[in-house]
Parts: sequence; C-alpha cells; structure tokens
Amino acid sequence: MMIETERLILRPWKETDADVLFKYAGDPDIGPIAGWPPHTSVENSLEIIRTVFAAPETYAVVLKDTGKPVGSCGIMFSDSLHSADMKQGEAEIGYWIGKPYWGQGLIPEAVRALLARCFVGLALDTVWCGYYEGNNKSKRVCEKSGFRFHHTNRDIISPLGDRRTEHFYIMTKEDYNAIHIN
Repeated sequence: MMIETERLILRPWKETDADVLFKYAGDPDIGPIAGWPPHTSVENSLEIIRTVFAAPETYAVVLKDTGKPVGSCGIMFSDSLHSADMKQGEAEIGYWIGKPYWGQGLIPEAVRALLARCFVGLALDTVWCGYYEGNNKSKRVCEKSGFRFHHTNRDIISPLGDRRTEHFYIMTKEDYNAIHIN
C-alpha cells in the first residue's frame, strides 16, 4: 500500500532505509518524548524495520523531492500495540518526523492522508491520537488535523518505564465527514 499527498509518499519501510532511519530516530530529541528509546545503531534501526515497522499500515514518510524517508506514521488497531483504550472499529494514529523537518506541516499532511485511509479505505468508526505531556508539537498535529480533546490519563507508565501524563484526542466518522464532505 502506498499513499500519495502533495509533498509526500507514504510507503512501507524497506531494509535499505535503515541508514536514514538511524539518522533521524537516533536523535535523543525524537523518541523519548514519544515514549521510545533513540535508535542505537543502523543495525538497531534495521531490526525496527523488520519488526515494529513491518506491522500493517505502518509507513515511511518520504519526501517526494528526495525520495528519502524523514519520519514514520501509522495506524494501530485495537489488536496491536497502541495507547488508547480502543474497541473494534477504532484505531490510533501515531507519527514522528526528523528534527530538520519540524514545523513544515509534513506530519499534519501525512495524518490527513491516514485519516482518509481510516475512514474511507478501512471504514473505521473512530480514530484516536495521543501525546505525552510536554510534547507540544504532537499536540499541534492533533489540533491541526481536526481531532478534538477527549481525556487525560495521569500517572501512567510509558514504554520507557517512567510515569507520565498522556492526553488523548479523538475523531469520529461523523467528525471526519463534517470536515471533508461539507
């Protein structure tokens, strides 16, 4: 599956992407704020491509201009790794992008494409999006993408083992249709 937007191609990760993945995912400003450890080597990034990024609906965020991945985004379902308390017919969108590409609107563009995939292609009822307290860039992506605040979970244990506050946003099929049909 490949999804095209104005500036991006969302495509499955390839093993040959390991070098560029490590370049961005090894940055300590990227993973920890999202709840995952920085990649430690190209081999570590390759293993992530073979395992975590091999999940269905997980995409490399590739710039059309360069053909190179600069981040990742994906749709996580109720039967896979996710943070939101989801039911059947619901999913959670996750994303990150390399620091040189912050503030360019690339992830909101990717998220809009994933929302179309969720509601039109996969006929889901609800899509969640969450972020940890302090990750204001991720909060802005939620807001720019049309999600609305739903709830906050306090004192939860993150995948890194520390205690955090996580905020959840939601979009229903009705919300999506109101934004995209009218």
